[in-house]
Amino acid sequence: MLKNYLKIAFRSLLKNKLFSMINLSGLAIGMASFFAIMLYVGYEKSYDKFNKNHNNIFRVYMDYTENGQFVPGDAQSYNLCGPKIIEEVPEVIDFVRFYPLAETSLEAGNRFYETSKGYLADPSFFTVFTSEMIAGDPTSALNEPNTVVLSETLAKKIFGKTDVIGENMQAINNEKTNLRVTGVIKDIPENTHLKISYLVSFQTYTNWKVFTPQKLNWNNNSFFTYLLTKDNVNIENLRQKLFHIDIESDSERMNVEKMTDIHLYSDKPYEAETNGNGNSVKFLFAIAVFIILLSWLNYINLSSAKILERTKEVGIRKVSGARRQQLILQFLSESFLLNFAAFIISLGLTFLILPVFNSFLGKELSFSVLGFGSLLLVMGVPVLGIFLSGLYPAIVLSSFTPVKVLKGKMASARTEFSFRKGIVTAQFLATIILLIGTITILKQLKYMNNVPLGMNLNQTVSIKSMIIDDPENARRSYQVLKEEVGKLSFVEDVSLVQTYPGEGYDHMGTFTHITFQDGSEDKHTNWFNYLADENYIRLMGFELLAGSNFTDNPGTNKNKIIINECSAKVMGFASMNEAIGKKLHFWGDDFYITGVIKDYHHFGLKNEEKPFIIRYAPDNEGLIVKLKNNTASLSEVDKELAALEQKWKEVFAKSTFHYSFIDQKFASLYKQEKDFSQTFSFFTFLAIFIAALGLFGLSYYRINQRIKEIGVRKVNGAKVSEILAMLNRDFIRWVAVAFVIATPIAYYVMNKWLENFAYKTTLSWWIFALAGVLALGIALLTVSWQSWRAATQNPVEALRYE
Repeated sequence: MLKNYLKIAFRSLLKNKLFSMINLSGLAIGMASFFAIMLYVGYEKSYDKFNKNHNNIFRVYMDYTENGQFVPGDAQSYNLCGPKIIEEVPEVIDFVRFYPLAETSLEAGNRFYETSKGYLADPSFFTVFTSEMIAGDPTSALNEPNTVVLSETLAKKIFGKTDVIGENMQAINNEKTNLRVTGVIKDIPENTHLKISYLVSFQTYTNWKVFTPQKLNWNNNSFFTYLLTKDNVNIENLRQKLFHIDIESDSERMNVEKMTDIHLYSDKPYEAETNGNGNSVKFLFAIAVFIILLSWLNYINLSSAKILERTKEVGIRKVSGARRQQLILQFLSESFLLNFAAFIISLGLTFLILPVFNSFLGKELSFSVLGFGSLLLVMGVPVLGIFLSGLYPAIVLSSFTPVKVLKGKMASARTEFSFRKGIVTAQFLATIILLIGTITILKQLKYMNNVPLGMNLNQTVSIKSMIIDDPENARRSYQVLKEEVGKLSFVEDVSLVQTYPGEGYDHMGTFTHITFQDGSEDKHTNWFNYLADENYIRLMGFELLAGSNFTDNPGTNKNKIIINECSAKVMGFASMNEAIGKKLHFWGDDFYITGVIKDYHHFGLKNEEKPFIIRYAPDNEGLIVKLKNNTASLSEVDKELAALEQKWKEVFAKSTFHYSFIDQKFASLYKQEKDFSQTFSFFTFLAIFIAALGLFGLSYYRINQRIKEIGVRKVNGAKVSEILAMLNRDFIRWVAVAFVIATPIAYYVMNKWLENFAYKTTLSWWIFALAGVLALGIALLTVSWQSWRAATQNPVEALRYE
């Protein structure tokens, strides 16, 4: 019996080749797109879940007061947070602290190694986090000072093997510190927000000269602190207990977040790495749902459109004794055969495009990242769709009454037409929402690219290295490098700085307690500050609103600072000129404002302007160079970079030369948004293509059903334009209905997305109008050539049509 069902189903599919190909293409592309997006969504949601205790691990961060309200502050916390919490909160079993060693390089056997993924860590790392030990004892590996645990990859890179217990090496950070290898761990998976190449014992913190003297206190909030709690701890109750712990400040408090929420829902200053975006993941998930629903709706719509052609077949089968359940099984077998073929093709397409998708996203997506439960769900959704999308046409076909069918009384089935009209309207609804989303995202990116940044980043190169072969004399060597680079004919200006726009929060300091000249205090504002020399303001093209730049005579710049416009406003000055010469007291010293610059976007347009304080220092360990020729060819730029590298090698013979163009570095702040825009646009195109496929099939069927009517109208004098209007009228009406429903939905959704940006474009009326026009254009282009073919056909041929 089953064999007979499948044989008949196969013949039916071959008989209707066009409809079969349309359905097969739409379903295969829809399922492949669904699989690809769900792999990405699954990967993003899998972050940190490989840790066996992931449900019980929380990260401590600090809240600051802003306008009298506590708001989330840094991702980092104080070194005293962990010990204090475990004393006062019984739900906390253990804690581990990490101190990032971003400026530290490693040396072994007279060879230098760079990695920014090193941390000081407590011995409890092996209790809190899941990490498999290849060599060494996890209970003692980080107990003693000057000990280090390496990742498998780093151990092989440095020593060529993993059996390295007892090997000696050095860490370089302003000076060299001896380390002894006490362990090797398996590489930590990439789907973690805290990527680790090596861990130095936290006890080293107390005798490493660069950190001395360091004690447990509420002064240094440069640590990541993680808590391991008992099972089923309520995060709100935990928060309330942390809020009430005395941290010797009324402007700060401790807060916590689930470790598994960090990657998608935490975007604080000083994160361990650039995190993902939960809203972007939700948007892509919505597209995945849209695409596969469109595929199924196409199948249902086209299948139900063909129902009237098969009513006589159903009538004859019923008269011949076929039971309803047999007919349902027959039509379900046809659905299964087509959908199963599409399912197999979609898997092939997914594996085919996955390398390209991975290369574009910079990730390693695979079905293995989903886990058994998620994989079952992802695979189960299309399988469920195969059943449900085939069930409706099967039930409708099997429900016809034989007498009515054989008398031809089913031809005007209005309910079927209304059902298909609803499906097409839903397809246009999804299309218009996706089009509005795509246009809004592109408009926001264009807006960010065109907003004045308050600085000139063109032809500006940053030069910095983690590896300095003579760390104790590094600052003096940078001064020599600055002088030598300044002599090059193609160099317009050169400056030594601690950080620069585009580096984010790296190398940036913050503090919250400042005393003004009149004795008043501000303990609530988070002041960002960094060091720069006398050339920096001029080189970056900052606009001075009041006062002057640092002078060329270093001796006259002692304790001089330059603030930005935002700082002056927060400090309460009535005008920018009023700020000049005023004394500020912070970090145990007095500083004097020598200039006020116009606000500039150091962190990009996703963030609001921050209060900045630029402190004078002539000997920073970072060089930025302004090149003269803005129209230089690529070969000329290569020669200039080679000359800069030569000067670098003359000063730092053993160090690695790293450069980056600051405008490109700054643009990388929006990489996540650009990648999301391209991904969103690509899958929107696929969704529209699938909808257009279905529309093509449906219009082809509807027009063929009206061939005789068209012939009669033409014989009676109807013009081609009138025939076209008649055939396209329904589609225009459906687009209009979809547009009315889609507009408020899209407006709400895109407003929520734009809330991620401090500086954002507006949702102009033309975005919605353009999306509506495009949807209408897609509909008309899809059906009009068929309408034109029917409208211009010889009426004699039309009247002969059977």
